Amino acid sequence: MTLQSPAPETKSAASSDVAAAFDDFARTFDAFRAANDERLAEIETRLSADVVSEEKLARIDAALDDAKRRLDRVQIERSRPALGAPSEAGRDAGLAEHKAAFDLYVRAGEASGLKRLEEKALSAGSGPDGGYLVPGTVEKEVLTRLANLSPIRAISSVRTISTGLYKRAFSTAGPASGWVGETASRPQTASPNLAELAFPAMELYAMPAATQTLLDDAVVDIDAWLAAEVETVFAEQEGLAFVRGDGVNKPKGFVAAPAVAEASWSWGNLGYVATGAAGAFPAEGPADVLIDLIYALKAGYRQNAVFVMNRKTQSAMRKFRDDTGAYMWQPPAAAGQPATFMGFPVVEAEDMPDIAANAFPIAFGDFRRGYLVVDRAGIRVLRDPYSAKPYVLFYTTKRVGGGVQDYAAIKLLKFAAS
Repeated sequence: MTLQSPAPETKSAASSDVAAAFDDFARTFDAFRAANDERLAEIETRLSADVVSEEKLARIDAALDDAKRRLDRVQIERSRPALGAPSEAGRDAGLAEHKAAFDLYVRAGEASGLKRLEEKALSAGSGPDGGYLVPGTVEKEVLTRLANLSPIRAISSVRTISTGLYKRAFSTAGPASGWVGETASRPQTASPNLAELAFPAMELYAMPAATQTLLDDAVVDIDAWLAAEVETVFAEQEGLAFVRGDGVNKPKGFVAAPAVAEASWSWGNLGYVATGAAGAFPAEGPADVLIDLIYALKAGYRQNAVFVMNRKTQSAMRKFRDDTGAYMWQPPAAAGQPATFMGFPVVEAEDMPDIAANAFPIAFGDFRRGYLVVDRAGIRVLRDPYSAKPYVLFYTTKRVGGGVQDYAAIKLLKFAAS
């Protein structure tokens, strides 16, 4: 079963939806800016803002968040590719055969076709806990959707491995070097000191359920249904683990990594800059600490650096203005682009901590170099028609790991006196 390419009218409608959502977001930000300017003017003249103005700004701020969420949702839905394109089946007969066998297994529980394919390929497609690997098109679709939904995965390096552990060597102290003349002797240099980082792939699961009536309906694209059912669960669990995971049966999050003051930074720790006020930005020049955070990062990392924070923290930073009165937070210049703060992209990750005493609500860095996501190839599905009759459960697992791979590439902002 294949899906036809969207008709031109459908593509046009999707483009119109994105444009309308972006226009709504832009109008809401203009209203937010006007309301905040009015509030600041009241503070300058009366030394305090009117309660009505504060409430108005809060309502517009909430509407701005809603408009951004609608824009993100429309863009994600538009970017989802169709599964099972005829060209893919035509290029690879084996892929089409696997897809057909998997479809029969999901709908009717008939596994003989998948078992025959495993024997033919001389590979173990089922593990000791049972189940079968999904077709490559479904795995690719799930990973594509996760890249759209999981903010940290989208900005990090991603490696696909065939084993349960990825190891990476790094140099704690480079070899000795120096300048010499053309004919001068070359003294022997010291050997580099190497250490090893290990990234185990942990098991992540989801268990979507379907009625037998749905499975019997030939019009339903089972591949698309399964990908849609597991995408949100996987994205939510991944997003939390990549940010705050403790490394126990889950990836190690960058906020959970050891952190020290930037002046005392050493490899194996993330450096942080303190705001100077417990649980708050400084009362005077609140944006100055963000400038310090930016320049705590080496120039080579700043070229591709981004801010990472949640919605509440971003809401507080929207009000910051520079000496000329211009807002330092700027909305996206076009649909599909991120908001920026001082020219750097802002990535919204809801699993980042809220502003609180001794918390790390803001990260800044080159996450492509700083954080590594490890995917073990293969997503496995075990069909269970017995545990929740009359529903059929599909125990779906993938193995994923993650952790900081370059401790110099990410800096944190700590809301503390020091």
